[in-house]
Amino acid sequence: MFGYVTINKRELKVKDFETYQAYYCGLCHTLQCRYGRAAKLLLTYDMTFLGMLLTSLYGEKTEYEKKRCAMHPARPVACCQNPAMEYAADMNLLLAYQNLLDDWKDDRDFRKLFYAAVLKKKYAAVKKKYPRQVRALAVYLKKLDACERRKSRDLDEAAGLTGEMLKEIFIWKEDVWKEPLGRMGFYLGKFIYLMDAYEDLEHDKKAGTYNPFLGMEEEKGFDDMCQYILNLMMADCSRAFEYLPVIRYKEILRNILYSGVWIRFVENRRKRAEKLGENDVL
Repeated sequence: MFGYVTINKRELKVKDFETYQAYYCGLCHTLQCRYGRAAKLLLTYDMTFLGMLLTSLYGEKTEYEKKRCAMHPARPVACCQNPAMEYAADMNLLLAYQNLLDDWKDDRDFRKLFYAAVLKKKYAAVKKKYPRQVRALAVYLKKLDACERRKSRDLDEAAGLTGEMLKEIFIWKEDVWKEPLGRMGFYLGKFIYLMDAYEDLEHDKKAGTYNPFLGMEEEKGFDDMCQYILNLMMADCSRAFEYLPVIRYKEILRNILYSGVWIRFVENRRKRAEKLGENDVL
């Protein structure tokens, strides 16, 4: 489900892209150092965004270190490390582990089950550190399963569950920034869920799996409706972001919220338009 909260590289300055890359590589390195090589494959753009956001908001002192890896064997690349990135790595593991189990449940892909088994002990260790976040994740999975079994057509119900879960993930500390960070996570979570449902619509239709948009896709103006709803979600998310005293990396974070998150929607809408023989994409 995750992977939508990324940059629009074409709209970023070179120095800002290099900074973002250092955080992306930093999260990858942190995952490996804390949970082993297998955890590197769990890396998400979404938690890179969270790590950068929390680093800026809390003024975390960041250390940069040059590292070589399988992706960059020729020359070392900058990797940033700080407590906010460690938290992002922990949340990355929690979410990815549950996503592996969810994929196993849906597709019976033994590779996902094996991968989850490899990470089980690491997951158990992280689980003890974050009871609030783990509890929110457990409640989310239970309610989402019930929602899918009922084949609910209430978009707000299905998306709101993901929002409530990500709300708890975004709250790092119990302080004055708890509320705006929670609002950011809530609306971003709703956006992610609906984006994923929009992207998987054809697959779910063929497979007969749950998707809250099923039955609406043939209606006139369906894509416009989806874009309108997603716009509302990101408007509320961005409003909460602008309330925060974020200075460092502000242009990068704005690039993600105002542009990067839309890249896959635009591409999927274009494909749908081509399939339907429409000329106007947006």
